[in-house]
Amino acid sequence: MNSSKVLLGVLGGLAAGALAGILFAPDKGSKTRKKIVDKSKGFADDMKGKFEELYEDVTDKYENLLQDAKGLVSKNQVK
Repeated sequence: MNSSKVLLGVLGGLAAGALAGILFAPDKGSKTRKKIVDKSKGFADDMKGKFEELYEDVTDKYENLLQDAKGLVSKNQVK
């Protein structure tokens, strides 16, 4: 199992746990809805940050792989 699937599972579990905790808390409905909105905004921001990090990591690895492949092709053309 790759790390992105594990990370996604952990984040999903955290979100589900936070939502369940809020829904079962003994607050008024309006307070509960406000908490849900606040938590979802925070979760969305966290997910956006994690996605950007993952995108940058994948892009860097792709560029490195592409450069390595070009180097191998150049070496084989010289021979």
